[in-house]
Amino acid sequence: MRVMAQIAMVMNLDKCIGCHTCSVTCKQVWTNREGAEYMWFNNVETRPGLGYPRSWQDQERWRGGWERTPAGRLRLKSGGRAHRLARIFANPRLPGMHDYYEPWTYEYKNLTDAPAGEDMPVARPVSQLTGEPMDTITWGPNWDDNLGGAPEHAPGDPVVQKIREEVGEKVRFAFEQSFMFYLPRICEHCLNPACVSSCPSGAMYKRSEDGVVLVDQDRCRGWRMCVSGCPYKKVFFNHRTGKAEKCTLCYPRLEAGRPTVCSETCVGRLRYLGVMLYDADRVPEAAAVTDEKDLYAAQLRCFLDPDDPEVAAAARASGVGESWLAAARRSPVRDLITKYRVALPLHPEYRTLPMVWYVPPLSPVVEEVAASGHDGEDAGNLFGAIDALRIPVEYLAELFTAGDTGEVDRVLRTLAAMRAHMRRLNLGEQPDESAAGAVGLTGRGVEELFRLLAVAKYEDRFVVPTAARAEAEALAGSHPLPDACPVGGVPAEQPLLTIQRRKERR
Repeated sequence: MRVMAQIAMVMNLDKCIGCHTCSVTCKQVWTNREGAEYMWFNNVETRPGLGYPRSWQDQERWRGGWERTPAGRLRLKSGGRAHRLARIFANPRLPGMHDYYEPWTYEYKNLTDAPAGEDMPVARPVSQLTGEPMDTITWGPNWDDNLGGAPEHAPGDPVVQKIREEVGEKVRFAFEQSFMFYLPRICEHCLNPACVSSCPSGAMYKRSEDGVVLVDQDRCRGWRMCVSGCPYKKVFFNHRTGKAEKCTLCYPRLEAGRPTVCSETCVGRLRYLGVMLYDADRVPEAAAVTDEKDLYAAQLRCFLDPDDPEVAAAARASGVGESWLAAARRSPVRDLITKYRVALPLHPEYRTLPMVWYVPPLSPVVEEVAASGHDGEDAGNLFGAIDALRIPVEYLAELFTAGDTGEVDRVLRTLAAMRAHMRRLNLGEQPDESAAGAVGLTGRGVEELFRLLAVAKYEDRFVVPTAARAEAEALAGSHPLPDACPVGGVPAEQPLLTIQRRKERR
C-alpha cells in the first residue's frame, strides 16, 4: 500500500444557477492576458448542449483518454509512442479555433471619441487574434447557454446522439422539453492523467504532495499532444508563448490553506474542497477494469479511510503530514464520495480516474412532477418519477457512470429521501424515517447529509491543510519519489503519472 494525498473537488449541480461567476473570476485571475483570450480554465455548460470546445465528449473524433487493449493493458487512445512521434509536427486531433471560438472585443473608442454628428457611432467587433474586424460572430464559449438554439445545437450533443441511438428518435423531443441543468467544468486533476502521458517532453507532471497536475513552462516545447490527449479538453495552447496552459487548481492559494478562486466566488456555494487519501498501487488495476461500468466502483476502491490506524501509519511512512491526515478525516469531499456516495465522477469511461466529482441534479425530476399537478417534494412521487423519467437518468448515467443507470438511480433516490425527510421536519410534522431507510440511511444520517449539501458553512465546505508548503518541501527532501509510475501498457520510460515535484517557473 502506497498512500498518497489528493486535493479533490465536489460540485452539487442542484445548486448551480448558471451565473458564470466562477468562470469570470477564474478568467480574471489566470487567463486575462495576451495569447489566452480564448482560454476558460473554468466554464459552465448547459446540458444538453455542445459544450466548450464544441462536442468535447466525442472521443471517436478527438481520441482523448485511455483505452483497454484485448490483453488487458492500457494505452492512450491517441496511439502509442511511435504513432504520436510520426505526427508530432502535424497533429490532426486538435480542436480548431472554430471549435473553441474566435475571441473578440469591440471598437469602444468609436463610441467615446466619435465627433458630434447626425449618425450614431457603432462599435464593430474586432478579433483579438488578428486585430481585424469581424463581419459576424457565430460562436462563443457559452453560445448554447440555457438551451439557446437547442433545436439546432442540442442534437449535436454526443450524449444525446448516443441516447437517441439506444432509445429511438421520439424520445429526443420529450427529453428536450423536460430536462436541463448546468455543468461547471475545470481540469479533473486525474489520478491517471492522459495529458501527462501524452507529453513528449515530460513538461506535464502530477505533484506528489497534493495531486495537482501542472505544466513546467521551462520544459514545454509546444507539441500540443497534451491537448489531444486530455479527453476533457482542459489543456490549452498559448499561441503567443508557444506553451501549454491549464487549470492549476489555484495551487498558490491551496498552499496557503485557501480554496480555489472558483470555489471562493461561487454564488451558489456548490463547491467543496477536501483531501482524499488513495492507494497509488491500486490505480493501475482500477483504470484497467474490463467493464466500463465498473470503473466508478473500481475508483472507489482506490480511496482509503484515514480513520483506519493501518492507513494512517502507511500514510505517515509515505510522507503524508499530520495536518493532511487531519484534513482527510474531516474532508467534506470524502463524505460525499465515500460515506454517503452521492457524488459521481465525470465520464469515468475515459479511464483517467478524475478527481472532480459531481452530485447529480434532482431538480429536473422535481419540476416534472410539479408540472404534472402532483407534490414535487413527496418521496413517493419522486421515487415514481425517477423510475418513469428514464431519459434524464440515462443522460446522467452517460455523464457520470459510463451508462450504469442503477448508480444514478440510487443517488437520486437518496437526494429525494433527503428532501422528503427535511420537508416534514421544516413543516413541524412527525419525522418519518421510512424514506431514509429505503436508501439505507437513518434520519440522523439524512439530516447530516442535508447540512453538508444545503447549509454547510465556509469552514465545512473547504478543508485545505494550511501547512502544505512546508510539508511539501520536507516531503521532497526526505522522501524522494520515483520519476514515473507506469500504468497499463505504456512503457515505463514514458512520462506517465510523473509525481516528482518540480518548481514551476512562470
